Amino acid sequence: MISSYPLHHKTPRTPRRCSALTQEILTWHLVIEMFTLPQKDFSAPTTCLGPACMQDLGSSHGDDLEGECSRKLDQKLPELPGVGDSAMLSPDTSYLSSRGRMIKWFWDSAEEGYRTYHMDEYDENKNPSLSQSDMQRVEPSLLQYADWRGHLFLREEVAKFLSFYCKSPAPLRPENVVVLNGGASLFSALATVLCEAGEAFLIPTPYYGAITQHVCLYGNVRLACVYLDSEVTGLDTRPFQLTVEKLEMALREAHSEGVKVKGLILINPQNPLGDIYSPEELQEYLVFAKRHKLHVIVDEVYMLSVFEESAGYRSVLSLERLPDPQRTHVMWATSKDFGMSGLRFGTLYTENQDVATAVASLCRYHGLSGLVQYQMAQLLRDRDWINQVYLPENHARLKAAHTYVSEELRALGIPFLSRGAGFFIWVDLRKYLPKATFEEEMLLWRRFLDNKVLLSFGKAFECKEPGWFRFVFSDQAHRLCLGMQRVRQVLAGKSQVAEDPPPSQSQEPSDQCR
Repeated sequence: MISSYPLHHKTPRTPRRCSALTQEILTWHLVIEMFTLPQKDFSAPTTCLGPACMQDLGSSHGDDLEGECSRKLDQKLPELPGVGDSAMLSPDTSYLSSRGRMIKWFWDSAEEGYRTYHMDEYDENKNPSLSQSDMQRVEPSLLQYADWRGHLFLREEVAKFLSFYCKSPAPLRPENVVVLNGGASLFSALATVLCEAGEAFLIPTPYYGAITQHVCLYGNVRLACVYLDSEVTGLDTRPFQLTVEKLEMALREAHSEGVKVKGLILINPQNPLGDIYSPEELQEYLVFAKRHKLHVIVDEVYMLSVFEESAGYRSVLSLERLPDPQRTHVMWATSKDFGMSGLRFGTLYTENQDVATAVASLCRYHGLSGLVQYQMAQLLRDRDWINQVYLPENHARLKAAHTYVSEELRALGIPFLSRGAGFFIWVDLRKYLPKATFEEEMLLWRRFLDNKVLLSFGKAFECKEPGWFRFVFSDQAHRLCLGMQRVRQVLAGKSQVAEDPPPSQSQEPSDQCR
């Protein structure tokens, strides 16, 4: 970006004479028993005697495990399916990788009783709230394990929120919603449950480079790039335009290299291009994916940051009919549209219940605290404030900042791309490279950094043309003014000798900045 630096649980004692395998078997039996409902009086509310409800067990309870260890070995043990078991390859889970099937199996078995308990929870007297303030309310239920998909009250609000802002033709359903702690976790979880290690997703370039870390480091999944270029070949074309022909070419190339492709990642609005896919283009990409039985992950994290109405943004969830709804998975988060990246909230919407279940099972590692879930539900249901106050003001500020930086770039004679969405402008600085190499691109990036301007260079987005940079403009006017002053100095070949004068604190650029 253009930036100036300025229930404590008492754990039973494990008997020493149990081997590691015996301990594992015993642990599995305890899990099965803890989550099994009594075979009587099914009309009564469910009470929990599972791990979260064992605070009152005395330490002497652990002494009984030594005898239990030998007794359990005489009983028939449940078979733990392995990754390659045929039982896990049923048609119901054919959308998942072997890792995803195993993850889902644990959910379907060990979690069944826990889910049943939450559907009919025993509550002798309603527990009083610890705090009654709106966003800081703390109820005991928020401090307990919940459905790993997210508390139902939050998933209901997410479904309503997405139905409204994505303009879905029919109301979206809470059972298709999973909430996680951010978009990075969503990418990581989806890659893990959809792909085997070494398989790949197609992704058009340039793209937000951190996705490489999200899918590769966690799930060992590759990215097969669909390389786009800036060349305009006709009146109906635009720079870095994605077409089905380019998708087909990239898919063939991956297959020729022995790489199995399992899906396609689309970012809409696109980062770093600010590009917006039309409904017709989206339909074409989805039909391509269906033809090759590919999953499609659509990242719509900037969907509420479209500040030009003429841009004509449409969510994939607004389409009348998805070509392959069981392989179409939509992501959204509050990190960009609400500027709340530190809160770590992301949501997945998918009609594929196998995928939803497998991803939800990984929420053991990627879930949100109950307190954050409550706060998020409060935010998302405040539609009046979002529509009448927040979004109009946010769009106005984004548009003003975009206009200022665009005018500065035009005054410098620098080409750029931006379609009125997102926080960034894709800037063509190729004429400032002595040679068209990524080494020269890095040298230019380093000169910006040495002059206290942080930009993102094109290679980080897998752009195949050296010299493109991403300028982030979502900042206050006086900081943008200072940033653009430093950009001019670098491009003019001048390094800073003295500290910059303190900028005006005005929210509007000064006359000097204009």
